[in-house]
Formats: sequence, structure tokens, C-alpha cells
Amino acid sequence: PRYRPDWASLDTRPLPAWFDQAKVGVFVHWGVFSVPAWGSEWFWWHWRGEHRANYERFMQRRYPPDTTYADFAPRFTADDFQPREWAQLFQRAGARYVVLTTKHHEGFTNWGSPVSWNWNSVDTGPHRDLVGELGQALRESNLRYGLYHSLLEWFNPLYLADKESGFKTQNFVSEKTMPELYDLVLKYKPDLIWSDGDWEAPESYWNSTSFLAWLYNDSPVKDTVVVNDRWCNNCSCHHGGYYNCADKYKPGTLPAHKWEMCSSIDKLSWGYRSNMNIAELMDEASIIEELVQTVSFGGNYLLNVGPTKEGVIVPIFQERLLALGRWLDTNGEAIYESKPWRVQMENNTETVWYTSKGAVVYAIFLIWPRDNVLELSSPAPSPATQVTMLGFAGTLKWQESPGKGLLITLPCTFPSPLPPQSGWTVKLEGVK
Repeated sequence: PRYRPDWASLDTRPLPAWFDQAKVGVFVHWGVFSVPAWGSEWFWWHWRGEHRANYERFMQRRYPPDTTYADFAPRFTADDFQPREWAQLFQRAGARYVVLTTKHHEGFTNWGSPVSWNWNSVDTGPHRDLVGELGQALRESNLRYGLYHSLLEWFNPLYLADKESGFKTQNFVSEKTMPELYDLVLKYKPDLIWSDGDWEAPESYWNSTSFLAWLYNDSPVKDTVVVNDRWCNNCSCHHGGYYNCADKYKPGTLPAHKWEMCSSIDKLSWGYRSNMNIAELMDEASIIEELVQTVSFGGNYLLNVGPTKEGVIVPIFQERLLALGRWLDTNGEAIYESKPWRVQMENNTETVWYTSKGAVVYAIFLIWPRDNVLELSSPAPSPATQVTMLGFAGTLKWQESPGKGLLITLPCTFPSPLPPQSGWTVKLEGVK
């Protein structure tokens, strides 16, 4: 069917199956904001839009008095950017897709946008097509490629004039935002478009429904591309492809619509901060817990890193990603291609979470029980029930629980000689 440029039609498009099967992605926030590398990727807005005192003090201390935000661009060098190394890292992290910021709210584009004169990564800074280089490396590693794109630009004069008109004029949309979106799709053929920066204006201003109708009907990726829900000021959680709803969204119950939770290893920022400390970062256990909860509730998990201005993903971020990958090497069977089960968590305790594949049920427990006996009250066992543990050879002994459910005797030693990581999976066959 051809889709009409209205939500009633666009919202009927089925979501390409690869996205729900993928479950795990890596988000990358990289741009001119990686140069001051302080506060967050909203640096320019906090400094020049809101005149926050701490940002003004930071600039006075570190830079000459007449420094403008544009002066940061030549220092965004990407000198150490090795796209193949990034792709290998993301693959080892267990990611099935990667989303790169092609343009944040600052308007600087990480490719040679023909409508972003001198404010792009080819004309200044790296003098490289960062979007294209990473895309090629990801495809070589068989990873899906998503492009983050912000609809608005804080200080673009065209945008400010449209805003001044109460969004009755659309010069910014017709001369900047839409040409860039079409250019990204035709040039890079993305698997996913992660839209953002939608919140100030209605869909009638953004023309997002016309763009999506073209994307679904006539674009080179019409059958495979996936989009999120940030296309207008009241679209989030209502319209588009899958739902983000809000950053770090946690629904608490099973949503009826496919969704994604985006989270960041640095709890205070999405872009790189040179002054972050270890207490401000997510540890391995928190990352695994977020992933497991998200997938149990039918969501995808998109975990963010912010590279440095040189294009380095700092070792602590690499370490966290690789820890996630090691966990998925053992437990990925319960994550990838899984579906939510009839129960998402055990008795509302947030320590045991369920996923399923066909008749097989997976119980992922985040805390190792003291007596090595795991009690599950939700699955109903049968004489044919068989229990195994991912990453551990052989079957596990179990008995019916006096109440209901089953008591599973876990191996006496942890399945790994290393200290217990967070999260183990028992695989239940022949239960209801």
C-alpha cells in the first residue's frame, strides 16, 4: 500500500522485523560539543542561550574573551578516529545496530551537507565525512546503521525567524532541515532514523509526515528503514515508528507498542566530558539490569558513549561495552530475537525477569540466591520440564515448590571462575 502523509496512514506501517530482533544498540554523541567537553552536549545553549554562570566562568577561565562557539569547530579534529576499530568494539559489545549523531541541535553536520556551508565536518574540523566512514565500517562488520538527526538548530537565523513568526513561515524547514534529511537517506541509506529536536513546533511546521510518506513509499530504504517517534511537539509516544517517549524511559509495565530505551554510560551527559569521574558512570551491573528490564518489557536497549574530539572512545567506556558484550556472549540467547513472556518479572521483585522464545522461557536473575536455590513462582512445571543454565553444561535439578512454581538447585560454584557478574539465565523447557 502507499502511505498517505498523515499519521492515520503512517502509523499503520508495520515495523521492519530486524529492529525488534536486534534488541541491543550503541548510541554515539559526537560533534563540536566534544571540544569544550564540559557540562554536556547542550554546551552552546547553556552558555549562549541561557547564560548560565558556571558556563560563562568556564569560558572565561579557559578561552580568550572573544571566543565564539564557531571557534571550537577547527579543534574538532577526529585525528584518532578509526571507524573500523569503533565497529569492532561495538560488535564485541553485542550491539546489532549503531546510531550516530549526524547533526545535534548545534547544527554542525558530521557529513558534507550542501546546505550547511562551512559548518560541517568536511569543510572544517576533521575535513572528513564522518557519517560515511562509520557507515562503511559498520556495514563491513554486518551491523545496522542508524542516523540521529535534530530537526531544530538553536541559533540558526532561519529557524529563529520561523520561531518569531509563530512557526507560520517554514524557511528553515524547506532550506535546511528537509534537504538534509533527504540527503542523508539518499547518500547513506540508513537502517534507522533517530529524529530529535521536535518539541518546539507542530507537524504542520516540520513537514515530517510528507517526509515519512516519501521514506516509506519511494526511498531506497522504504522496506527496511525504522524510525522513532520524535517528529512533532506532540508525537512522542503517539506517532512514528517505535516509541522513545522520553530519554531513559522506563515504562514499568509491558507497553502495547514497540519501544526503545536510550541510556548513557555517563549518567550526567550524552557527549564526552573531560571531567567525568567514576561515580558518575554506570557500572556493569546497572547496565545489565537496565538491558534485562528493557527487553523483558519488549523494548530495545540503546546504550550511549561520547567520543573525544579526537575520535577516541575512552578506555572506561570501552571496558563497560566489552563487559556488556561478554555477558551477552553467555546470555544473549535470552535477549536477541526474544519476546516478552506472559509475566515480565517475578512477583514484582525486580531481581528475576522473564523473556521467551516460542515455548521456551528464560528467567534472568540479577542476584545469586544465598542458598544456591532459585525459587520461581510464575512458571508452572510439568513432568517434561527441563532446566538448564546458559553458559553451564548439563541440566539442573528442580522440584515443585510447595506453593506453586519450582525450586531450582543452582550449580554450587558460579558458572565462571571470575567473581560473580550480574545476571544469570536459567532456560526452562516444558513449563507453562
